[in-house]
Amino acid sequence: MAFYASISQVSNGSLGNAMPISGPKINPTRIPASISRNLSLVQHFPVPRQCLISQQGKQWSCSCQTYTSLTGISLDQSVEKIELPKGDMWSVHKFGGTCVGNSERIKNVANIIVNDDSERKLVVVSAMSKVTDMMYDLIQKAQSQDNSYISALDAVLEKHRLTVSEMLDGDELLSFLSGLHHDINNLKAMLHAIYIAGHATESFTDFVVGHGELWSAQMLSLLVRKKGFSCKWMDTRDVLIVNSTNSDQVDPDYLESERRLEKWFSQNPSNIIIATGFIASTPQNIPTTLKRDGSDFSAAIMGALFKARQVTIWTDVDGVYSADPRKVSEAVILTKLSYQEAWEMSYFGANVLHPRTIIPVMQYDIPIVIRNIFNLDATGTMICRPSVNGNGHNQHVDSLVKGFATIDNLALINVEGTGMAGVPGTASAIFGAVKDVGANVIMISQASSEHSVCFAVPEKEVKAVAEALQSRFCQALDAGRLSQVAIIPNCSILAAVGQKMASTPGVSATIFNALAKANINVRAIAQGCSEYNVTVVVKREDCIKALRAVHSRFYLSRTTIAMGIIGPGLIGGTLLEQLRDQAAVLREEFNIDLRVMAITSSKKMLLSEMGIDLSKWKDLLSKQGEAADLQTFVQHVHGNHFIPNTVLVDCTADSCVASHYYDWLRKGIHVITPNKKANSGPLDQYLKLRALQRQSYTHYFYEATVGAGLPIISTLRGLLETGDKILSIEGIFSGTLSYIFNNFKGKREFSEVVTEAKHAGYTEPDPRDDLSGTDVARKVIILARESGLKLDLSDIPVQSLVPEPLKASVSVQEFMQQLPEFDKDWAKRREDVENAGEILRYVGVVDAVNQTGRVELRSYKKAHPFAQLSGSDNIIAFTTLRYKEQPLIVRGPGAGPQVTAGGIFSDILRLASYLGAPS
Repeated sequence: MAFYASISQVSNGSLGNAMPISGPKINPTRIPASISRNLSLVQHFPVPRQCLISQQGKQWSCSCQTYTSLTGISLDQSVEKIELPKGDMWSVHKFGGTCVGNSERIKNVANIIVNDDSERKLVVVSAMSKVTDMMYDLIQKAQSQDNSYISALDAVLEKHRLTVSEMLDGDELLSFLSGLHHDINNLKAMLHAIYIAGHATESFTDFVVGHGELWSAQMLSLLVRKKGFSCKWMDTRDVLIVNSTNSDQVDPDYLESERRLEKWFSQNPSNIIIATGFIASTPQNIPTTLKRDGSDFSAAIMGALFKARQVTIWTDVDGVYSADPRKVSEAVILTKLSYQEAWEMSYFGANVLHPRTIIPVMQYDIPIVIRNIFNLDATGTMICRPSVNGNGHNQHVDSLVKGFATIDNLALINVEGTGMAGVPGTASAIFGAVKDVGANVIMISQASSEHSVCFAVPEKEVKAVAEALQSRFCQALDAGRLSQVAIIPNCSILAAVGQKMASTPGVSATIFNALAKANINVRAIAQGCSEYNVTVVVKREDCIKALRAVHSRFYLSRTTIAMGIIGPGLIGGTLLEQLRDQAAVLREEFNIDLRVMAITSSKKMLLSEMGIDLSKWKDLLSKQGEAADLQTFVQHVHGNHFIPNTVLVDCTADSCVASHYYDWLRKGIHVITPNKKANSGPLDQYLKLRALQRQSYTHYFYEATVGAGLPIISTLRGLLETGDKILSIEGIFSGTLSYIFNNFKGKREFSEVVTEAKHAGYTEPDPRDDLSGTDVARKVIILARESGLKLDLSDIPVQSLVPEPLKASVSVQEFMQQLPEFDKDWAKRREDVENAGEILRYVGVVDAVNQTGRVELRSYKKAHPFAQLSGSDNIIAFTTLRYKEQPLIVRGPGAGPQVTAGGIFSDILRLASYLGAPS
């Protein structure tokens, strides 16, 4: 099947049926052997002259009959020489299939062409949207001997007939339709031959699928002429000559293509040329293509041949994004990219260009501009050589990392063994085996110890590669020189690209820090010495999360945190209101996007995919809430791979909820809470929780557990981290009891003050929860443990203020009714301390020297700072080696929903700062 039959082998009868062609004399050419072999099966195979022969010196105008041309121009014929002008007077435009998807879009393209004020224009067009797929489908159906190829071809005809009928009329319409019907008849006959033979060669397939571009170019050229502009259409198979490679690619022959272009232009001079994308010819004049998505490549080659001022690629996006906007909603348009940056991003899967498009234009420093045909106001992205100032610094590169790209559905193959170290040829043998099975290696990583080589291949090829390696190294594996050929499936590659990354310290550290803080494990790493990209391999399910994490870390998008609020009661509800009021300011001024993805109470929960509207969360929870399920709630918040960081905010006092903190932190979920139960619970569980926190990048913040919004925990940590030693911590930790004893003075009764505090909302629903001192004891335990003391709650003696008879057996109502019976005892106690010039205060004490703690009612001189409180203020005194003579005092409101919610909010913002938000 490797030979080609000349046109003389076809019966004169079949050629006699072909329509005559107007124009200069034609010479015979050659047709693919795969067709010639099948001609004997078809008695009258109508091979039209226009499809199988080339025109010599053709000068078709757009108003004459237009038929597809198969081969190159004969260069032997003597013609008048017209010089091809080259340089900045030319601008090149490329319009993809979406741009010419229907008649209205083709009209829009024509308007863009005629409105371009460039002196000369070359326009490269793809086939109409979906047509190339339809043409490949024709080949597939015919090869499979499925006669539905006939109706499928009729559908191709109808698509183009309807499109052109909406744009043209008169002779132009008749001319195009005549040629179109002729081409369709030719294709039917050829597909019939394939149907009989059950096979089509690659060259014949390329010839068939290239018709879509030919029809698009002809329609557009006719439409431009209709607008009153002279133009010619070019079948690029007459000009572009390419040589196939062994890697399913082609290399342009620039010298031969330039020679043919000059010949073509001398016969078809025009200021506007409409050229076919995607298709070309071999040096033997055999039809071929630039492979799928090759129209961009066509435009770049043409730009280089014409030495054009600029190549504009028209598409359906506003430009090149910093990341895939389907995965990172905050991705931004990059106004400029260097050739190298665009090259790297396209290789790693970014929807930028055909990866080889950049090569032809780089040589002549021709910029490529990506524009959106549906948004002409968008300036797009320019790909060019970066300008360099006198110091050698790139002027337009304003960001260390320009963008991020990902490749999914990969597998890692790890070949390791002590016998590899220092053995020449091992890597050659590994990749030779990979080459033998035709697999594509995406990334390679090798440790300097040479103990292992790790590389990524498409998942669909991993089985064949593994088997080839097992076979190649079976002796080494049996002998133990190689320990294993391991496959790690379900991987994705994440690449960070930026020319300014080169020689800039800290870029890789920032990337890995962002991944670590998002709790993402890196499986392999690669970086070339050019430093234009850093590539990491991660789990496939972590890919989007990883992409968003690194993208936000380089300030290309906001630091986004998915939040789940547990317990929308008084504290939780106030927090939601504060989040609602501050959300816009945080987004616009601080680049922080806090999204409440779920809210749950003990009975109902509200889940959202994009974030709950906090202006009406109560109504939504009431009307749309579903039955509460903590596991489903957590899975929903953490399962959103589009947001890399997750935090659960526990606003309850529930020990059951607190028992889940360890598992949440282990899964990479940050936890923020005012709930004291976890940090004051069993010591072994607390130590386990803190050990996990220190070992991971998952954060656990609990400032509001002591002192509500006061910076008690952070002050204590600051002292310890700077080398100070805690001697004692003494304080009034209960806002409720502070209010009670601040108002228990003069002639007021104790029960009266407790009732007032209850009505004002300072106490728990059952005031005994405050008067028992347990809440203060929990705060003492938390501070003791933060100071390094290993104490349990049972180690803290607590002086309860609840009269013994009222501790358990009565209801809240009965307690409040019977409390006045003990007012005389309280009045006597107050009188005694006042007579001594002192005042009563309920305090908690951490004695770090003696490693003890206690909670008790004490009396202080009226000049003491603890005696100066008012309202529900808290006060805490830190006595340390540095602050021994005069303790460090923190004082302020220690109770109330506003200050407590504010303390939680502060922890949320601290988390955002740790995760990459500007400080």
